[in-house]
Amino acid sequence: MKRLPVVIVAVLVVLAVVAFATGGFGLWRKADDGLTLYGNVDIREVDMAFEVGGRIDEVAVEEGDRVKQGDLLAAVDPVRSRDRLAQADAQIARAEAELARLRNGNRPQDIAQARARVAAAEAALANARAAYTRREPLVETGAVSRNVWDQTRAELRRAEAQMTEASQAASLASAGARREDIAAAEAQVKVARSQRASIDTDLGDTRLEAPMDGTIVTRAIEPGSLVQPGTTAFTIAIDRPMRVRAYVAEPDLSRIQPGMKVVVHADGNPKDYQGTIGYISPRAEFTPKSVETEDLRTDLVYQLRIVVSDPDEGLRQGQPVTVSVPQARAAAKD
Repeated sequence: MKRLPVVIVAVLVVLAVVAFATGGFGLWRKADDGLTLYGNVDIREVDMAFEVGGRIDEVAVEEGDRVKQGDLLAAVDPVRSRDRLAQADAQIARAEAELARLRNGNRPQDIAQARARVAAAEAALANARAAYTRREPLVETGAVSRNVWDQTRAELRRAEAQMTEASQAASLASAGARREDIAAAEAQVKVARSQRASIDTDLGDTRLEAPMDGTIVTRAIEPGSLVQPGTTAFTIAIDRPMRVRAYVAEPDLSRIQPGMKVVVHADGNPKDYQGTIGYISPRAEFTPKSVETEDLRTDLVYQLRIVVSDPDEGLRQGQPVTVSVPQARAAAKD
């Protein structure tokens, strides 16, 4: 009977050894929790500003409002731009009319008028020549004074010049505009249209629209205020897609790769957010203070970007998070 306690003790010792060796027969073995990283939700913001100045006519959003791409944020009074656009339309019409005039050439009435001037010049030239021929032999006899003779010669030269001028004018009227003049008029039309397009762009820029989905975090203008081009009017937080910037220690770098699934945890938030490793930096850096842990205070780390696939209002930009990588490879043994 005394041997029974000894046997029991021996059995218990054997069971204890086996349990220790097998991790409690597989029941007490600690599960591989993968890899735990630390980081922050990326702060992604865009400052919105008007490209034209003027007086604010309308503000359509408040701080905290969610906006969709293309939503109106605010508008500048468009009256001045519309007036300039009307003036540009008039300049285009004028340039186009001048181009059409040159292309069409002179009217038949203009050509007839030029020919009539040629006929008048021919008649005047004929009279001047007749007077010259009649008075030339009388100069030597003294029947015509020297002054009269000088005037006769001058009248003939004047008539000849007027005849030449009228002939050239008639030729130009018949030939129409030069190609160079037409080309210059075409260029002027292009200039007018370009100016009109620029003013039309300015008119469109009087409306400030959201370039992407996001949340208004800053509103710096009010209706009636004057704004200058480039002055920030709104700041929009871009929260879709939501990204987390985390860091992995150099010894654990080989345990992860782009495409691995991760779980993101935020302090005080019971939800598990799903994400994917999208990028791992090729360059090492020291651990940022915002994500330091006791084990990583002085280690070199590599930055990685995680895209969260199911974000909601419980996950905010700049928030510190813990990232679990359940698919991480096993750590290398020393």
